[in-house]
Amino acid sequence: MAMAACCRSRPLNRALVRAFRAAKDNRRSISEARRSCLSGNCEPTFGFRSEASGFARSTTHELKLWQSWPQSALGFRAFSSGGDPPHEKITMPALSPTMTQGNVATWKKKEGDQVAAGDVLCEIETDKATLDLEAMEDGFLAKILAPDGSKDLPVGAPLCIVVEEKDDIGKFANYSADAASTAPPSSQAQEPAKTSSSSSAPKSPQPVSSSPAPDVPHENITMPALSPTMTQGNVLKWKKNIGEKISAGDVLCEIETDKATLDMEAMEDGYLAKILVPAGTKDIPVGQPLCVVVEEEGDIGKFENYTGGQEAQLAPKDEDRKAQTTEDAAPETSHETESGPKKNRVGPSVRRYLAESGLDLASVHGSGPHGMILKGDVLKAIKTGPAKPKSPTASAPPSKPPPSAAPAAKAPPLPASTDLGFTDIPTTQIRKIIAQRLLESKTGTPHLYLTAEAILDPILALRKSLKENQGISVSVNDFVIKASALALKSVPEANAFWDEKAGDILDNQSIDISVAVATDKGLLTPIVKSADQKSLSEISTEIKSLAERARAGKLKPHEFQGGTFSISNLGMFPVDNFCAVINPPQACILAVGRGQKHVIWEEHVEGEGRPVTVTKMAVTLSADNRVVDTDIAGRFLDALTSNLSEPANMLL
Repeated sequence: MAMAACCRSRPLNRALVRAFRAAKDNRRSISEARRSCLSGNCEPTFGFRSEASGFARSTTHELKLWQSWPQSALGFRAFSSGGDPPHEKITMPALSPTMTQGNVATWKKKEGDQVAAGDVLCEIETDKATLDLEAMEDGFLAKILAPDGSKDLPVGAPLCIVVEEKDDIGKFANYSADAASTAPPSSQAQEPAKTSSSSSAPKSPQPVSSSPAPDVPHENITMPALSPTMTQGNVLKWKKNIGEKISAGDVLCEIETDKATLDMEAMEDGYLAKILVPAGTKDIPVGQPLCVVVEEEGDIGKFENYTGGQEAQLAPKDEDRKAQTTEDAAPETSHETESGPKKNRVGPSVRRYLAESGLDLASVHGSGPHGMILKGDVLKAIKTGPAKPKSPTASAPPSKPPPSAAPAAKAPPLPASTDLGFTDIPTTQIRKIIAQRLLESKTGTPHLYLTAEAILDPILALRKSLKENQGISVSVNDFVIKASALALKSVPEANAFWDEKAGDILDNQSIDISVAVATDKGLLTPIVKSADQKSLSEISTEIKSLAERARAGKLKPHEFQGGTFSISNLGMFPVDNFCAVINPPQACILAVGRGQKHVIWEEHVEGEGRPVTVTKMAVTLSADNRVVDTDIAGRFLDALTSNLSEPANMLL
């Protein structure tokens, strides 16, 4: 901890020096330091600085107005004689290049436990693997803010509180994650500064004005919720430019949702005054402003500097980060030059690799906070050789940090993907949602699998006859859709779903068949509604149209939302049979394999027969066992195979 102190009218009192030396060497409580300082009857202007944060100075007449520094760092210590004792907030770290959120799997330490540098606090489940979160410093675990099983915690979210003294644990009993995620108000903002020189104390980050919306009629067009499961979307392309006139029904832009790519149309006439989210922007939350539309053409220029309030929210963080980097650049460098980076605090895995490789701790360049050596640093040193020690002149801080000093203060980038043996491939929003829903289905739905075989020769003969005699072209998949719809009509218990809220089975009133279609963006399931009431030719025409629009990303919401039963057909590939994952909230999905030649024994009269060759197709039903038991599934497959074996009945 570094300390800066000065007085407005006389030298710093010796009592103040003794108090801070005691707090540094022996880690006395803040109350002791406060009493010792107040006994000197001084007026200090002082600042505190932790290993992970910048300065926070306060000019007061009493020590009780000590001010904690900003909460801009991911983990920091806060000192306040009238508030929280010295502590550190451990937050969700970014453990991979693509990580934006993580889950807390298991806590390895309990509240009240003593922790040492390198101890594993908890297991973090990232988008790549499950990793250990190690403590950076010694202390006591005072409060767990994110319990076991907490999911989708954004990077930077507070996880726990670590204090220096065991006696301070109870002071955080009622501390909450909401309080941890809210930065304490700056005393500079509460009371005017009393010093004559504004440069003696850092200014609180003031919100950057986004130029408030002009007082003219306008409308903020926001990201709409275009499907029940949609929470965010991507802007692929803008169809209108700033200044263009738009009419009701005109397409403003293309939105990629969790299901398809849809056009966002204007609801009223006007002029596009400002585009707030450029093309290519991803993961935009539902409700965030996308653009501004005005009524009069003369009002367009008034929104030139308008940002919809987004810049005002983000700017303080950026300004705070720049101010902190400027204040910390010279003192931090001099501190490390004087005492060396804190490389002695290494995790157990780092110590093991150092012992096995025989590398000297001082020869490895640390990329962690303040030069801390990480496991990746040791592996890199083993591969490329130890880093050369820097000369004292090279490590000396410049008298005035150049503008490029701020980016240099950041940790070095991760090794190239070629060094790690993999490449991160960006996924579409559709694939992300599909992956999430299928994982929930596989882990949360009890799957029941039954397989049956159907003879295809009657269907193949009927297809040939319809094409030659009537010019009607229908596929085997069209027959499967029709046969499944009629089987659901015969066994209505299979046309149901499980209601999670009610904890009961609900019957569907219509038979709507979802058909899996492979696209570049993922597997989509357009719906043939009331399939039991449509003819084979109607089903064939509708499926061709839906599949074409699904591959082009032009499906409308009502064409893929809903469905009561799904079919996935891989008969065009050399796949004999497979098990499909149920598409929630549906209860069943039918997996269709290819047709194969089989030799069976066919009896003509009793005791006489001959071997014949037939084409068989395997179908596998994946069912939610909470809704469909083995009896219902067996009756459904019996009705399905009967319909496929006698396709003429489907023409009636």
